[in-house]
Amino acid sequence: MDIIDMARASGMAVALDGRIGREEFQSVYGSLSALQRFAEAVRQGAVQQSGCQKRTTTPGRRA
Repeated sequence: MDIIDMARASGMAVALDGRIGREEFQSVYGSLSALQRFAEAVRQGAVQQSGCQKRTTTPGRRA
C-alpha cells in the first residue's frame, strides 16, 4: 500500500517540500471530501491486507 499514491488517487495534492540526504519531506493538501476518500481507501487497503494473510498456526485439537 503506497500511501502517497493513495493520497493522489483520492484527489489530494502531494508537494515535495525538501530533501535532506536520502530523506524526502512531503506535504499533502486537499479538501475535506478528498480526505474522506483517502481515509476510505486506507480502510479498504487494511481490510484487504488482513483478509489476504493466511493463518500461520493451526487450532489445537481436543483429545
